[in-house]
Amino acid sequence: MKRLLHVWGLVLAVGLLAGLARLGAQTHSERGATGVAVLLNGRVAGVAVTDGGAGYLVAPPVGFSGGGGSGAGAYAQLTNGSVIQIVVTNGGTGYASAPAVTIGLPPRSLGMAITMAPLLRVEGEPGTVTLIQWASTVGNTNQWNTITSVVLGAEAFVWSDTDGTQAGRRFYRAVDQSTIPVVTTGMALVPAGDFTMGDSLDGGSSALPLHTVTVSAFYMDKCEVTKAVWDGVYDWAIANGYSFEYGARGKGANHPAQNMTWYDAVKWCNARSQREGKTPAYYTDVGMTVVYKSGQVAPHVRWDQGYRLPTEAEWEKAARGGANGQRFPWGDTITHGQANFYSDAGIACDTSATRGYHPGYNDGVFPFTSPVGAFSANAHGLYDLTGNVWEWCWDWYEGYGGAPETDPRGPASGWGRVIRGGSWGSNALNGRSANRNGDYPSYGNDGLGFRSVLPPNQP
Repeated sequence: MKRLLHVWGLVLAVGLLAGLARLGAQTHSERGATGVAVLLNGRVAGVAVTDGGAGYLVAPPVGFSGGGGSGAGAYAQLTNGSVIQIVVTNGGTGYASAPAVTIGLPPRSLGMAITMAPLLRVEGEPGTVTLIQWASTVGNTNQWNTITSVVLGAEAFVWSDTDGTQAGRRFYRAVDQSTIPVVTTGMALVPAGDFTMGDSLDGGSSALPLHTVTVSAFYMDKCEVTKAVWDGVYDWAIANGYSFEYGARGKGANHPAQNMTWYDAVKWCNARSQREGKTPAYYTDVGMTVVYKSGQVAPHVRWDQGYRLPTEAEWEKAARGGANGQRFPWGDTITHGQANFYSDAGIACDTSATRGYHPGYNDGVFPFTSPVGAFSANAHGLYDLTGNVWEWCWDWYEGYGGAPETDPRGPASGWGRVIRGGSWGSNALNGRSANRNGDYPSYGNDGLGFRSVLPPNQP
C-alpha cells in the first residue's frame, strides 16, 4: 500500500468540499441504467430515469434510436455509482414517437481478479456538482485535468481511477463546480475606428493584401453563444413560427453551442431580437417586410436593427482588441494557458508546454470544447476569439481588395460564408486574428459556433 501511494501521489484537494482519499480494491454488483424519453413538438424534451443502475465509475454515454427523428443528444449524471439524471443537450428534430434511450453499461468485475487502483471518497453537501480532477504536479503552475463530474448524495461518493494504474504520479482533487468562475453574460462595446486588416505572417496569402478598414462602433457578445442561451431562444422560436434544419448541439450548458448551419444561426439571431422586443435584422424580401424564419435563403439585412452575425471586418477588429500587427489578441505566441486549440510542435509561434488537444478538456468524448470564458479576455472584454469553436460571420468568402474601406460587408455572392478564430481541434495558425476560412452555409460541425452583434443604439 505504501508503494502504491508513492507511485500515484494520491491526495484529495480542496475547494468547499471535505473528503478523504485512500487506495484499495472495490467490488460492485453492476447493473445498467434505463430511461424513457419524453417528447415535445417532435423533440426530446427530457429523459425519465427508470432505473439508475449500479456500479458506475464514470458517467456512461447516452444515445437515442428510433422514433423517426434524429439529432438528440444527452449526458448522464451520477451519484454513488448510479445514474440520477439524464441532461438533454440537444432535442433533435422530427421525432414521431419517443426514441429508445440507450445508457452505457457499468464496468464488469472479472471473477476474483483484483486490480489495484486509486480510490477516492468524496463527501459534501447533497446536490453539489463536483468535478474530479488530476494533475501530475501540485504547485502554482500545475494543470488540473477534469476526469468526470458527479452529483453528491447524502452518502459519500466512492470513485476509482481505472486509468490511474499507469506509470507516474497522479494527484487528485474534488472541486465544487460552483466555485469555478463563470463569465458574466452580456455584450461589450467595440469602439469605432481604423485598423489594418489582414497580416503577412506565416506565409499565408488568404489574409493579403493588408488594407485599412474603418469600422463603426458596435456591441458584440462577450462569449460565444452557449448551449443554454441557444436553447432558451430556440424553444421560443419554435413556438413562434420559426423552423430550423438541424438546431445545435453543446457539450454542456456553459459550453459553446455548435453544429448549427449558417442559416440556422441567422434565423436564431432574428428570434433573439423578436424575443427581446427588438426589430429583426434579416428579411426574405428586398422591401424588408417578411422576417426570415424558415428555409435557406440569402437574406436582406437591416444593418441598424437587431441581433445579427458580425461582418468579417467587425470580427477581426473585435478580436484584435485595438492592437495591430500581431498574430493573436495578446501577442505573437500561443500556449494552452491562453486558448483551447490543438498544439503542434512544428509551428514556431506555438510555444505550449503541452501538445495535441488541450489536456484540460480532452476527456475522451468529442468535442473537446471548453466552457466559455475559461481563458482571459482581450482588451475589449471579449473571450475565446482564438480557439474553442470557429465562428460564423456574415460575409461570403472571397479574396480581399487592397483599397481602404468603411464598414465592408463582403461580396454579393460566393460558395461559402466566412468562419473565423479556429477551434479546439485546429492548430495555432488557424487561430490567428487575421486568419480566414470559409464553409458551406448549409453545413455545421462540432467545431463551429458563433456570437452575435448589435448596433450601438441597442445594447
